[in-house]
Amino acid sequence: MKLTNKGCNRMKWLAAVPALLVGGLSQAQTSVTVYGVIDTNIEYVNNMSAVVPSAANGFAVGPGKNVVRMLSGGLSGSRWGLRGTEDLGGGLKAVFALESGFGSDDGKMQQGGRLFGRQAFVGLDHASFGKVTFGRQYTSLFDGLTNFSPTGFSLQYEPLILETGVNFRSDNVAKYTGQFGPVTAIAHWTFGNGAAGAGEVPGQFRRDSGYGASLAYLGGPFGVSVNYDQYNPTLTAAGGTGTVKKAAVAASYALGGVGKIVGGYRWGRSTSATDATILRDNFYWIGGNYQATSALLLTLAYYYDDAKEFLGNNIKNPWQVSFIADYSLSKRTDLYLTTAYSKNAGLNFDSSAISFANGYFLGSDKNNMFGVALGIRHKF
Repeated sequence: MKLTNKGCNRMKWLAAVPALLVGGLSQAQTSVTVYGVIDTNIEYVNNMSAVVPSAANGFAVGPGKNVVRMLSGGLSGSRWGLRGTEDLGGGLKAVFALESGFGSDDGKMQQGGRLFGRQAFVGLDHASFGKVTFGRQYTSLFDGLTNFSPTGFSLQYEPLILETGVNFRSDNVAKYTGQFGPVTAIAHWTFGNGAAGAGEVPGQFRRDSGYGASLAYLGGPFGVSVNYDQYNPTLTAAGGTGTVKKAAVAASYALGGVGKIVGGYRWGRSTSATDATILRDNFYWIGGNYQATSALLLTLAYYYDDAKEFLGNNIKNPWQVSFIADYSLSKRTDLYLTTAYSKNAGLNFDSSAISFANGYFLGSDKNNMFGVALGIRHKF
């Protein structure tokens, strides 16, 4: 086919379009990454109540039964997300993240059906002064303890809610993160966490607000973290707020590249709208990781909660032992076995005294629970 001069000119312009687009992106140095995790397992649990506790039934539970089921999220919550940066010059970057949780067993959206329930924020990051972000984010306490969790905050069998609070992921958060060599400083404020309350309400600045700070050192084989968190949840229909305070210290020690030992202590006190104590407890954990082979990672953890007072009463202190064997088939895919045994509460310390946030409701006629799961995880 013969092209006229006019046709040749059009072809030249069309050929130049991709180069212009690539050149524009290169000049702005903008990058967007699509990523995700799909994690599914088959689980067996004994002594679990078939009755789901709720406010409507007075948080009652029934006799303990055994259950075999498919679950999403054994070692990691199933998710997909977008994160990106734009170089603004002078060491300054714009950053954002949008992360959506989903059930790989049923395809449903998680976090109450939110589109981006895990994270949704935008901000600025400076090479020297740190990062400021705004939106739905993790609290300082959660971030400050992530490197000091034996299981890396494994979703299935770690008492995460007891350790960091139901507000560990909060709405309307302004957050600062600074990295200064081996030291990480984090601080946050939430204007209203709508996950468990009403969020931001005119004339009620304290309602569902929260704040916290974390300071961590990770240099060489040794690490240490100091943290504080406060959350002011709505507890009455009129908007009365309680107070949930947590303070934690944790430490870690790496063992020559083949393992790590971690441990920590978390002080906690929850009070009502009239400042009466709801729960006062001391939570402890210790555990370790061992790289048995280049493909096999073993994890063992022990958790104990010293419940000093619950609504003016003494309760039996719950404890739990967890074990994980994680075998990597490749950099992206692994097979795992995870198991746990708890006493005086359901797995992850689910009980009316602590929280029913994890779904492991101990039968009314039982005082212990055992769970085991075999799963597969793929990262993309």
